[in-house]
Amino acid sequence: MAVDSPDTLMALSTEYCLRNLEGTMCYLLDNETLQLHPDIFLPSEICDKLVNAYVELVHTDNNFEPYETFFPLFSDTRNTRLTRVHLREDTVQDQDLEAIRGQDLIELHLTNCEKLTAKSLQTLCSFHDTLVSLSLFGCGNIFYEEENPGGSESDDILVNPTRQVLVKDFTFQGFNRLRILNLGRLTEGVNVETLLQPLTSLTSLDLSCIQLYRVTFLTQWKDRLSSLVLYNMDLSDEHIQTIAQLVHLRHLDISRDRLSSFYKFKLTRKVLSVFVRNLIHLVSLDISGHVLLENCAVSQIEEALGRPSIEPSKSSICPFQELKRPLQFLGLFDTSLCNLTHIPAYKVTGSKNEDQILNAIEAYTEYRPEMASRAINHLFDIARIQRCSQLLRALQLVISALKCHKYDKSIQVTGSAALFYLTNTEYRTEQSVKLRRQVIQVVLNGMESYQEVTVQRNCCLTLCNFNIPEELEFQYRRVNELLLNILNQSRQDESIQRIAVHLCNALVCQVDNDHKEAVGKMGFVTTMLKLIQKKLVEKTCDQVMEFSWSALWNITDETPDNCEMFLNHSGMKLFLECLKEFPDKQELHRNMLGLLGNVAEVKNLRPQLLTPHFITVFSNLLDSKADGIEVSYNACGVLSHIMFDGPDVWAMADPLRDQVMDRMWAAIQSWDVNSRRNINYRSFEPILRLLPQDIAPVSQHWATWALYNLISVYPDKYCPLLIKENGIALLKRVLELESARQETKEMARKVIEHCSNFKEDSMDTTR
Repeated sequence: MAVDSPDTLMALSTEYCLRNLEGTMCYLLDNETLQLHPDIFLPSEICDKLVNAYVELVHTDNNFEPYETFFPLFSDTRNTRLTRVHLREDTVQDQDLEAIRGQDLIELHLTNCEKLTAKSLQTLCSFHDTLVSLSLFGCGNIFYEEENPGGSESDDILVNPTRQVLVKDFTFQGFNRLRILNLGRLTEGVNVETLLQPLTSLTSLDLSCIQLYRVTFLTQWKDRLSSLVLYNMDLSDEHIQTIAQLVHLRHLDISRDRLSSFYKFKLTRKVLSVFVRNLIHLVSLDISGHVLLENCAVSQIEEALGRPSIEPSKSSICPFQELKRPLQFLGLFDTSLCNLTHIPAYKVTGSKNEDQILNAIEAYTEYRPEMASRAINHLFDIARIQRCSQLLRALQLVISALKCHKYDKSIQVTGSAALFYLTNTEYRTEQSVKLRRQVIQVVLNGMESYQEVTVQRNCCLTLCNFNIPEELEFQYRRVNELLLNILNQSRQDESIQRIAVHLCNALVCQVDNDHKEAVGKMGFVTTMLKLIQKKLVEKTCDQVMEFSWSALWNITDETPDNCEMFLNHSGMKLFLECLKEFPDKQELHRNMLGLLGNVAEVKNLRPQLLTPHFITVFSNLLDSKADGIEVSYNACGVLSHIMFDGPDVWAMADPLRDQVMDRMWAAIQSWDVNSRRNINYRSFEPILRLLPQDIAPVSQHWATWALYNLISVYPDKYCPLLIKENGIALLKRVLELESARQETKEMARKVIEHCSNFKEDSMDTTR
């Protein structure tokens, strides 16, 4: 059963130490080499966790920087002990394995470590006395060594493209304790029989994706072998006869990827019967992907009898009726047998239902991404069309697959698509903060690691399922960098561009100014301006254009540096061009004027707005009826801040300052004070600074009207904000000013009265 428990103290402590090695257990020698403090002694329980967690972090956390001298920390067996080590991908190189050769390893799993060469084969020999479990799965170069520069190539030496020769004389001689061995995807040309012959204690063997035409050598372990995996091996009658002699097998896997290549062998009822009759200890069997030469199922009449049962006697698969007990596991993925009713196994892989699909993802993710990908695709269909009943398990399995195969296109495409449906609103209440953060992490990993249109689109869409910016704040800088990278690509997919701009806009809405300044320095403002310029060239006003202006409006809010960046990169030129090109686009006008309102709030930037052309444009927009009062209101706000600087800065003869102020008065008086607004204030500070002054009564009136409108229409939100920011005291000062107009004072009184009534209502203790 899937559980969503908090991380253990051990796991949290281990990760903290790995992220802060120099500050915890290590020091820097000569400013470059990590060394353990001399008074530290670490038992195997801790050392194993440190190494395995380190590999996991390097592989799954793109923000984690690997240490060049990490593995040598465990070279001294006097203060460290390693026993069970799992290494994967490019995390490990020959010198890393060499660094720990003095350890008495019991278990060593090397998965897809393609940087390992034959040097590591020699290192393996250091563990021959202690090693019980060894995996070399996917280590494609470990049987190659550098070609002897002075030698000549003979006909029987295989040479790979990097001019390395195949080692043919290595065997597991002396590995007397080795019981579990995985040689999956072994380099072609290695003589498996010779390699394995010295092993006397073998109980588990994985020969996945190795083509062996003779396997009779397996009978040397017929009294010991309990697990045999021959995935993607093209079988023959000889193979079946040999397998039938391995009478102590408990787990047999002869599955195959039905899409990988052509197989001559066809599974028959007789073969299944041979397995059932001879392998009497069998508890796990995988025949996924096989084409059945003949019908192995009971008649439709028998199939329809009774409720689904796992009792062998009722099995819909005829050969399995001879089983003494139900199997613990039965792999039927990519076979027609998974659709039958009575299957004698507790856990079945297949595509018939959610349970079978999740079992398949779980069983095949680590070593068979090609099969796991198809299983995830079936899960995608369930999440999209039906309802996923095992949400936690499904999410954990998809997350695991995406982490494990971050460079596998098929897994990334299907996994990111499944995550989109598994994280939507319908499932949100069933997901913990920890789980949703894990989803975000793998989504961002996918965006970083796989620059492919479908993956990028799926990942962006999945991020839209989260509360933004709150749920993304723990990865705020990273997600912004990724989105800006998408938007700065020379060739862009239109749909990804639209989603990315929407996300950028949401990320800079309702965040503190430090976040906005940081994102501005990352190129946010210039990126949005480039998108706007591109749309202008195309003469297109679409969602990308509108979202870009909206994003600029949000990122310049109370952020002078970003406002200055907007002006320095021809922002006003683009504003005028958009206004001219799209005169009827109300949403666009509102966003642009909102942005310019932010610019106008910055005193040292206002002189750049004080030109005859700009003032005339702002004045004309006072008469706009676009988007209710929003465009007119924002234009008046821009002019109010400019007027606040006084008549001395007004150096132009046309338009006259008094004429513009008259138009502002007329505009304000035309607005309905009960208008519902399409605006969101986090602070009233820019408005409040216009109140206690006598330089520009019209600016004072605009500010008072703005407060009156907002606290009247949205009292619960804005009355507390006005009280908190000392607005009442400033309004009382307006009442004392002789220069303030009577209508302004009357409005100020109403605001004070509203807030007073709101405070009294809030303090009501009536039961």
